[in-house]
Amino acid sequence: MRKLGLIGGMSWVSTRTYYEWINRLVQRRTEPLASAPLLIESLDFRQLYGLREADDWARAARVLGESARRLEAAGAGAVVIAANSMHKVYDDVAAQVDVPILHIAECVGRRMKADGVDSAALLGTRNVMTENFYRQRLVAHGVDLLPPDMTNVEALDRIIYQELMLGRASRDAQRALKTMITRKEQDGAQAIVLACTELEMIVDVDANVLPIFDSARIHCEAAVDWLLGET
Repeated sequence: MRKLGLIGGMSWVSTRTYYEWINRLVQRRTEPLASAPLLIESLDFRQLYGLREADDWARAARVLGESARRLEAAGAGAVVIAANSMHKVYDDVAAQVDVPILHIAECVGRRMKADGVDSAALLGTRNVMTENFYRQRLVAHGVDLLPPDMTNVEALDRIIYQELMLGRASRDAQRALKTMITRKEQDGAQAIVLACTELEMIVDVDANVLPIFDSARIHCEAAVDWLLGET
C-alpha cells in the first residue's frame, strides 16, 4: 500500500472516525490483519475555531498548508483533510504541496452522480451550508441542492460545536436531525448529504427516510482506493 497523510484534530472525534473507517476498509479489502500506512498530524482546533474574517481563513490556510508540507516531507504520497469546513481553503493548501489532496466534496459528488441522485439537501456547519465553496462542487456533478434553511443552520452549528466536537451525542440532537431530514424529504430532496464529519454520531446512515451520503465515509473510501493504488 501507499502511504497517506491525514490532517486531523478538526475535531479529534472526526480524526478518530477517519482512522477507524480507513483501517476497517483496508481490512475488508485486503487481509484481516492489515492496517493502513498513515501519517497523522492532529492540529490544535483552538487555532482553527470561529473563523469569520478573510484574515482568519488566510491564517487557517497557512496552518493547514504547513501541516500538508510536513506530511509530504515525511513521505505521504497524498493528503486528506479530515474536515468538511476546512475545504474552504483547499485550493490554497493544495497549492503548497506537490502531492494530491483528496477533496471531500469531489468524492461525494462523484458518488452521488454514480448513484443517479440529482436533488439533495446539505447538512453541515454554517459555512458549508451557506457558502459556495462546497455546494458548487456538488452542483458541478449534477446535484441540485435545496436552499439552506437558516433555522437549521443555527441549530446545526450549535449541535456540532457544542456537542459533537466535544464527543457528546444527545437524544435531543438525534431527534433534531431526524426532524430536519424528514422535513427535507417533504421539501422534495431525494437524499441527504452529511457534510460534517461528526454528524454520523447522531444520524443512522444505513436506516433513514432518505438515502444518506456520509461525507466522512465516502472520503475514507476514496482514501482507501488511493492507498490500494486503485485511483
